[in-house]
Amino acid sequence: MSDTYTLDVEFTDTFGGAANYCWVKRATLELPVGLSNLAVMRRAKASMGLSGVRGQSNCHGDMWEFRPFGQCTVMFAHVRY
Repeated sequence: MSDTYTLDVEFTDTFGGAANYCWVKRATLELPVGLSNLAVMRRAKASMGLSGVRGQSNCHGDMWEFRPFGQCTVMFAHVRY
């Protein structure tokens, strides 16, 4: 078993609260197994240039969602199998 996993990150606009994908920024990260949800979100946000940006984040098992306050955007991060 590998000691790392691949995380796909997408940052896009929203329309009516739903992801719109009029534009999208993507990144792929290799992360070590065992990171906390906070550490995963910090690395995903940094890959999108969102370090220090406050917002609402949620974890849904192997997918993370981040919605910055005051922006019509959303970031998704999910484990690639």
